[in-house]
Amino acid sequence: MPDNQMLLRVNGSRLVDSSGNPVRLRGVGLGGWMNMENFITGYPANESTMRIAVGGVLGEERAAFFFDRLLTSFFGPEDAALLGAMGVNCVRIPVNYRHFESDDRPMEVREEGFRHLDRVIGLLGAHGIYSVIDLHALPGSQNQHWHSDNPTHVAAFWQHRHFQDRVVHLWEFMADRYRDNPWVAGYNPVNEPGDVAGRVVGPFYDRLVKAVRAVDPAHVLFLDGNTYSTDFTIFREVYENTVFVCHDYALAGFAHGGPYPGYTRGEWVDRGHLERAFEKRTLFQRETGTPLWVGEFGPVYTGNPEIDAQRYRILRDQLAIYDVHDAGWSLWTYKDVGLQGVVHADPAGPYLSRFGAFIGKKHRLGADRWGSTMEETADDLAPLHRLMDTEAPSWNPYPWGARYQVDDLIRHILIAQALVPEYAELFRGLSEEELAALADSFALAGCVRREPLVELLTAGLAGRTGPGSGATS
Repeated sequence: MPDNQMLLRVNGSRLVDSSGNPVRLRGVGLGGWMNMENFITGYPANESTMRIAVGGVLGEERAAFFFDRLLTSFFGPEDAALLGAMGVNCVRIPVNYRHFESDDRPMEVREEGFRHLDRVIGLLGAHGIYSVIDLHALPGSQNQHWHSDNPTHVAAFWQHRHFQDRVVHLWEFMADRYRDNPWVAGYNPVNEPGDVAGRVVGPFYDRLVKAVRAVDPAHVLFLDGNTYSTDFTIFREVYENTVFVCHDYALAGFAHGGPYPGYTRGEWVDRGHLERAFEKRTLFQRETGTPLWVGEFGPVYTGNPEIDAQRYRILRDQLAIYDVHDAGWSLWTYKDVGLQGVVHADPAGPYLSRFGAFIGKKHRLGADRWGSTMEETADDLAPLHRLMDTEAPSWNPYPWGARYQVDDLIRHILIAQALVPEYAELFRGLSEEELAALADSFALAGCVRREPLVELLTAGLAGRTGPGSGATS
C-alpha cells in the first residue's frame, strides 16, 4: 500500500494532495446501500425492523442471500464508471454499524462486514474517485430519525457511555484498516448528531478525535455539527486536519416545497435565500478558515415536469453558489426507487413491479418522513394536531417542533411500523431466482437515468453552472 504522503490533507481553507495541489471533493452520497433507508429502497420504518420482518418470512439463510445480493447489485463496476464519466471525484459512503458489530456481541468487530465496503472503495479508486466513510447509524442511534436506524424518537447514543465506547472502538479499528489507503479521503464518524442538550457531543468528539488520531494521524476527519449538522457551537477547538461538514437542504426543495422562486410555508425562497442559508450554515467554517464541504444537499422530485424543472433550478443555483465559495459537495443521493436519485430502479422492473403498489400506499399515507408533504391523510390527523395545539401550546420538542414531532410519532413511526409486515409478506414464496431478480433490479443495467439531473451534475462538475447549463426543463 502507498505511504501516507499520498493522502489528502487540510491546508488552511482547502484540501490538497501530496503535491500541494487543491482538491475540491465533489460527488454523490451512496445512500440506501450499506445503510438502507425507507424512501430509497421502498420499505417502511427503519432498516433493522424491516430486516427482522423479512427474515421472519424468508428464513435467515434466504434473507441473507437477498440482502447480500442487493449489496452486490446496488453498486458495481458500471456505477463507478458512470460516476467517473460524469466527472465525480468523491463518493460519501453511509454505513450502518450493524455490518461491523452486533448488539449481542459488542466490541467484537466482524471482518466479513468490510467485504462490500472494501470492494466499492477499490472500484471507485480505480476511477480516481475518493471515498468518505460515513458512519450513518450508530449503536443506540445518534439522532431521532429512521436514517440512524432508529425505531423510536429517542437518540439513546448520547445517554449511554456504553454506546459511545463501542463507536470509539469501531473507529479505532476502521482507522487502522484504512490508514494507508490513499483513495479514502477521510472519515465522517457521526452523521447528523442530535444531542438534545448539546452537552455530550462536544466532549465525545474530543475523545473520538484523540482516539482516531492515535491510530491514524494522517487521514482527514469530516465532522458534522450538532442538530443534524447545523450547530457548530459545540466545538471547543478547531482540530487539526479536519473539515467541519455542513448539510444544506433547500426549503423549497423538500416534498412540501412551494414554487421556486416563490413562497414555501410563508417564506420567500429564491437564489438570494439559498445563498444566505448557505452562508449562515457555513459561518463557523469561514470564521475558522477551514474548508467548506456540503456533505448532503439536493431537492426531491415529483414526476411533475413543471415542478421538477423548478427543483433542477434550485440545484443549479446551489451548485453555482458552491462554485463562488469554492465549496466541495456530495449530492444526496446516487440511486433509489425514484424520489431523488441520479439513477433509479426501472418502474417496469421486477422490484417495482412487485413493490410499486405498496410504495404508493406509503406515499398516500405519508409514511416516509423524506418525501412526505405533511399533508397526507390531513383530515385524519387534524384533530390530533388541534388537540396538541390546545392542550400543550408551549410544547416545542427537539429538533423541529410540535408539528413535525406529531407527524414523526404517528406517520413515520406508528403507521410506518404497522406497514412492515405487509412489506415483508410480499417476499413470501419467492424462489432464490426471484429474489436475485428483485435485488438485481438495482443494478445499473436495470435502472433508469434521470437524464436532466445527470446532465446538470456533469455540467456543474465541468464548471458550467450558468443559466444555460442543462436541466432547464
